[in-house]
Amino acid sequence: MNNPIYPGLILTNRYKIVKQLGHGGFGRTYLAEDNHRFQEPCVLKEFAPQVHGSYALQKSQELFEREAGVLYKLRHPQIPGFREMFRFKLDGEGYLFLVQDYVEGKTYRALLENRKRQGTFFSQTEVTKFLLQILPVLEYIHNIGVIHRDISPDNIILRSSDKLPVLIDFGGVKETATKVVSEYAHGISLQATRLGKVGYAPDEQMRLGMINANSDLYALAATVLVLLTGKEPSFLIDPYNLTFNWRKKISISPSLGNVLDKMLAPKPSDRYATVGQVIADLENVASSTDLGPTQAAPNIISTQPITADQISNVTTTPVSQIPVTTNNTQKFSIWSTILLVLVTIFSTGGIGWVAGNFWLEYNSNQKDKIVNEKPKELSDRLQKTGIEESFFLPLVDDFFYAKYPQKKGQSLSDESSEDKLWKSRWYEIANQLLNKLETLSLDARRRLGNYSKDDIDRWKSQLNRLKISSTAFNDLTDARFFYLFSEQPRGKNIIGLPMGQIWQAIATDTMKALQSRKSLEEISFTRGSFREVVNGNLQPGEGKIYLAWIQADQILRVRLRANSPEVFLSIYPPEKDHNRSRALIEDRNINRWMGKTLTSGYYQFVVVSNSDQPMEYTLRVAARDRINRRY
Repeated sequence: MNNPIYPGLILTNRYKIVKQLGHGGFGRTYLAEDNHRFQEPCVLKEFAPQVHGSYALQKSQELFEREAGVLYKLRHPQIPGFREMFRFKLDGEGYLFLVQDYVEGKTYRALLENRKRQGTFFSQTEVTKFLLQILPVLEYIHNIGVIHRDISPDNIILRSSDKLPVLIDFGGVKETATKVVSEYAHGISLQATRLGKVGYAPDEQMRLGMINANSDLYALAATVLVLLTGKEPSFLIDPYNLTFNWRKKISISPSLGNVLDKMLAPKPSDRYATVGQVIADLENVASSTDLGPTQAAPNIISTQPITADQISNVTTTPVSQIPVTTNNTQKFSIWSTILLVLVTIFSTGGIGWVAGNFWLEYNSNQKDKIVNEKPKELSDRLQKTGIEESFFLPLVDDFFYAKYPQKKGQSLSDESSEDKLWKSRWYEIANQLLNKLETLSLDARRRLGNYSKDDIDRWKSQLNRLKISSTAFNDLTDARFFYLFSEQPRGKNIIGLPMGQIWQAIATDTMKALQSRKSLEEISFTRGSFREVVNGNLQPGEGKIYLAWIQADQILRVRLRANSPEVFLSIYPPEKDHNRSRALIEDRNINRWMGKTLTSGYYQFVVVSNSDQPMEYTLRVAARDRINRRY
């Protein structure tokens, strides 16, 4: 039977199929373009188990939807976002698809194969850094009760944009699919297949189906040994006692070896109980002096030196773009590293990922050179704001390179007086940026780097209850945003970029101001009166929305008086869909407007200030079925 889903086909008037990425036992995987997100690439995973009967298919889809629902709550920059699940009918056949973000990059399996063709493998430095970057992802999913269950080099991608490992293909969905087929295939009950790859999954998972957090740690350690040795677990496991016997294959530091051995302990009770315990021990590995490349044991493996282009984190480059679920960056500039080490030394929280990036990119003997009052002062200030350094530091780099593009990609020494001048300029930009971000509420700041489309969808429903359109809401948010960041271009879609995170943080505060009625007021016409006058004042970058119920076929007249031409007025009529209000006037600094109302409902009058000084204004609104020339 030919596959009716082909490149160019558009599903649900939204997803345009680009190509097929793969085919498994439960359906195909496609690369698609999301027409609702400016043709942004995404992945469609088809769920089509080979079961018989409509009841079996319905039951299997229900199980799949329930398990996939668990994945929707995962919101981490190193996990592809799960967007939605939808059903689609084509030629009388029903299809069920799971939509998730597309990650451009290569799996660690593909990277290892490339290394093997050149006679090299991953070094101790690289795998230690890899662990410190992927362990916080496991800690995140474990803290919300999710176990991956299928960690291996095939299910971790090195993302091209920022060189961070991304965890893919969570085993829960695949396990559900396996159970479905086992139960409903051919109408008979079959023993469920244990999920996991032989050699990567621990024995209790493969034999008994028992899983917990240290099952993932076991699989991760097995993955690391494969990257170090270039050999599959079947070549590293002792066939008699089923334990890993790898120390004769490679020579690495005792401290890292002890960490891996504990992660791979045959008894679950002998393994690390939590990810945090692994990170704590890895800190000692990262700060030790034996962080040289992995050396092969004599007469066992001949490992060639790894060239500079094979080590992905050597070049110092800026972060050019960060999605809404903002990614940490592996390629920190020298500026970011300076602050990172201070955050590591002076913070009271865990230092795993931060320490890993610093120690693995710069020798420990450099730290004495860069510990000084300026970075400490900035790091202390950053901690007080609640902003994650993984979001802030790349953002400062973006601002720095935008202002000084000639320094892009350059690393600086500590001896040069010229370099000290550039460092001073970087700190100046960082402090200026913090000055602006400190005007946001603590709650809004803490979420920087973690805002997503879900927040925008939630705001829309809240706005509907307030009888406010998204356009009016955006007016208020834009006023604050462009007051703080006047250098940003207007009209550019920044959702999905680092600046989009700041816009959403401002939107968070805007919503609170509307809900508290600080920025929202309803105009009620007194009995027998056809007009009302309201007075107000606005701080720089502030705005206010006025609502007034006005009937159709009225002559609406509005007059705005302000002590500056930098106060702007917009008028939005009511519509059934508040998110699609067409403006009667928009962002105009006119002082009079008159027109006839076409529909009955709440009209929105938005006043915003683009001035850098406090402004006072008077707004007059009149509505009646004939013109009163005395207005």
